[in-house]
Amino acid sequence: MKLHKQYAQLGSKFSNQTRPEKIKHPKVVLWNTALANALGFEFETNQVGSYFSGQLLLPGSKPVALAYAGHQFGHFNPQLGDGRAHLLGEVIDQQGKLHDIQLKGSGPTLFSRNGDGKCGIKPAVREYLMSEAMAAMGVPTTRCLAVVATGETIYRQTSTPGAVVTRVASSHLRVGTFEYFAARQMYAEIKTLADLSIARHCPQIENDDPDKYIKLFSYVVDKQINLITEWMRVGFIHGVMNTDNTLLSGDTIDYGPCAMMGVYDPDTVFSSIDRNGRYAFGNQANIAQWNLARLAECLLPLIDTDEQRAIDKVMPLLTAFPDKFKQSNNHMMASKLGFEQSNEAVNNSQQALLELLLQHQLDYTQSFVQLQHSLGSDLDAKSQSLNPNLQQWQQNWVQLLQQTNTPLAQAQQLMSQHNPLVIPRNHHMEKVLDEVESDLHTDSLAVFLSVLQSPYTLTKHTHLYQDAAADDDLNYQTFCGT
Repeated sequence: MKLHKQYAQLGSKFSNQTRPEKIKHPKVVLWNTALANALGFEFETNQVGSYFSGQLLLPGSKPVALAYAGHQFGHFNPQLGDGRAHLLGEVIDQQGKLHDIQLKGSGPTLFSRNGDGKCGIKPAVREYLMSEAMAAMGVPTTRCLAVVATGETIYRQTSTPGAVVTRVASSHLRVGTFEYFAARQMYAEIKTLADLSIARHCPQIENDDPDKYIKLFSYVVDKQINLITEWMRVGFIHGVMNTDNTLLSGDTIDYGPCAMMGVYDPDTVFSSIDRNGRYAFGNQANIAQWNLARLAECLLPLIDTDEQRAIDKVMPLLTAFPDKFKQSNNHMMASKLGFEQSNEAVNNSQQALLELLLQHQLDYTQSFVQLQHSLGSDLDAKSQSLNPNLQQWQQNWVQLLQQTNTPLAQAQQLMSQHNPLVIPRNHHMEKVLDEVESDLHTDSLAVFLSVLQSPYTLTKHTHLYQDAAADDDLNYQTFCGT
């Protein structure tokens, strides 16, 4: 096993070479054995803490902090960068795919802006749990390989144990990475980034293709549509959809102020810093389109030397976004309701359901699971477990399934693949995180994680985590981990 230095070799304009900070007492809290095996990593147990807190460098590693900019809540910051993260390098997994290995919370860098470069144990474990849950639910995401406690105390709102989390990503190429160089009119560097993006994510695009950069942009558009559709399917709210958190790969990154929606409401916001609802659940597709427009601005000089011609090539892809997302979202909702295809009648039915969920303040995940169960052999008996406000709609829905010649057993099977039985509900997440913070206790964490890793399968512990919060998350807030 040896790391590659693909990004580090781009040079000092793209990143700053730096070493993780030394700590005295690393202790492994979480180790993702399945992911380690997929990456081809083999370590002695006593080595994990040292390697994945940055005390020992993996063979071939050249740690760097990445440079990038970003629009944060719509306001442009020309220099952000990795203020508490170190990209160790890239590894080729067992299938021949390249992955970034990055430490987060591993100490200050050139981009820290007077920050301490540290991470608390709760946001580190949250990222691990959330990314594992998202991966198990089939949502494109970065992953976590390890969480290592540092043995030191750091200070945020209160004092908390410090930790380093190891992130695995198909790349860390962000919209904000392109914005960093576009703001400085460094067009050669933008071309380098675009070519690297094609090599990493779109190898099917020929190097001599005159339209390769517009094809790259088209790829990113499609990936963002798929990503937001999957977020909407499971009720995920990112909370901080800034351009520096928008990956060209179309994977979810940064689980700081994220949360899961319980009661259905498109206006749901939990992030303490999203005071105007910019990144509300129902606004995530609009923001994805806005972020893509920022990427398009960066790519214009590569797409065509004539700016107006470049704009003319890009605009159809941007203006088509709402309709393509609507089509993707309608198909997803149809699958959640057991239909193989969406059509006008199915779309009207799912819209009527969402209006009922909103009107009667019903739980998003629980409602779809109840509907799935209602398609059992004894329809009358099964429907009794439904919320009374959904029973008339359920009868109309069953009739629609029959009209489309969809066997109920087939519909139920399709629903079981698209509706998780359990999600990482906010109140359960916070309870587990509090226990870990208090004494690094991981027994309940292990049970919670095992359930999250089997979201479509009923296990002996699933029922422990299916309940909604007693207050329906009315007073719940999430915070950035910095």
